[in-house]
Amino acid sequence: MPDKSTAITNPWGHLRQLTPARIALGRAGTSLPTDAQLDFQFAHAQARDAVHLSLDTDELAHQLQDKGLRTLQLRSAAADRYIYLQRPDLGRRLDEASVKQLSDHAAEHAKGYDLAIVIADGLSALAVQRHALPLLQRIEEQIEKDGWSRAPICLVQQGRVALGDEVGEKLKAKMVVMLVGERPGLSSPDSLGLYFTYAPKVGRTDADRNCISNVRLEGLSYNLAAHRLIHLMREACRRQLSGVKLKDEAEMLSLDDDAPKTGNFLLG
Repeated sequence: MPDKSTAITNPWGHLRQLTPARIALGRAGTSLPTDAQLDFQFAHAQARDAVHLSLDTDELAHQLQDKGLRTLQLRSAAADRYIYLQRPDLGRRLDEASVKQLSDHAAEHAKGYDLAIVIADGLSALAVQRHALPLLQRIEEQIEKDGWSRAPICLVQQGRVALGDEVGEKLKAKMVVMLVGERPGLSSPDSLGLYFTYAPKVGRTDADRNCISNVRLEGLSYNLAAHRLIHLMREACRRQLSGVKLKDEAEMLSLDDDAPKTGNFLLG
């Protein structure tokens, strides 16, 4: 039986230092090296676990309340995880109890809000557990600075992106931001996505939203994600729109002043 020393080394192996993608894995005979095969199986298992993991909204609500943030706990029309994965349409609407809860809250706050923030498990509760709180802290700092009124943070079980528009409409919010776990990849089981809509209402499409994706330690940083989101929100308020007509500009304004930063913000 050949030992590890017989495995053929790929001369492109140094490229693996530049990307998490599975390239230049080498081979042992006609197969992958054992280490590469086991790593693939482990990543696949992590992705499957992320999809099926339930979000502990009670614990998340407790953590937010410790930071002085009010919360509302809601559910989609999907009764459980199995139905949620089988019926995407049910994950896009609130259940009856949640609709009543929001309607009652809105009746007590008739003026509405500038902003509603919704946190939902999506397809990776792991992403929400790891990244929602630290990202939210950065966002909250800018919300307070800009003086926007914000509804209680809504925590949703079995929620998909479009559900945020219904929450925003029920709360009479001018804008809604949805923090949701993205579909896991083999190198990113904990990627968090942000979806922003101006004038949210049921029936909005993906063309009406702006997306900031891959928020995680190995991807887009919390600071940069919050920076991009606040920039979009300010522009949305000024232009009263969101979606395909509101794009990230190559020359972005600083959040602290009006001096333009020239060049691609990813390279600056």
